[in-house]
Amino acid sequence: MIVFCTTTFFGTDDKTLDELIFKVANKDTSALEELYRLTKSGIYGFALSMLKSPSDAEDVLHDTYLSIWASAYMYASEGKSMAWLITIAKNHCFKVFRNRKWSEEELSENTADEALDFSLSADEKWVLEEYLTTLNDDERQIIMLHAVAGFKYREIADLLNMPLSTVLSKHHRGLKKLKENYKKEGTLDE
Repeated sequence: MIVFCTTTFFGTDDKTLDELIFKVANKDTSALEELYRLTKSGIYGFALSMLKSPSDAEDVLHDTYLSIWASAYMYASEGKSMAWLITIAKNHCFKVFRNRKWSEEELSENTADEALDFSLSADEKWVLEEYLTTLNDDERQIIMLHAVAGFKYREIADLLNMPLSTVLSKHHRGLKKLKENYKKEGTLDE
């Protein structure tokens, strides 16, 4: 069962995040620590889905919280605190792209195998990389945001400026591709 909700993020509502951001604006370091604890996985997952590099995503995560610390006083609550945080992270991701002068071809050739650096063996990472390369960029990003970062479909739709139905269909299509490729390898029995 899928539950759509835009007011919570991993059990934290926008009101709580708003309060923390306002405390950060007053230079409350404990509020920044709490904000980081509550939102780091979502921001890291988002950066990872864009950059496809764990080290770059970690840099963006770090830079995002430095920017939050420096600019929290400008935050205007509109009930979308996580969207504000992700926008900051997105801007840092674009900075990485500009600094590296990556072309569109280079971006699409990068794989997400680095992004899924769980405790997988080298063989498992290779297999996972091969499967993820069968997805287009939108499908891979949506699947990564949902599966790795834990975003809800509606949140992904807001972040990527796509209709919810498009996000759902691309997610479904991406999972279908992964399953079909998995079946081709003879490793999935139904």
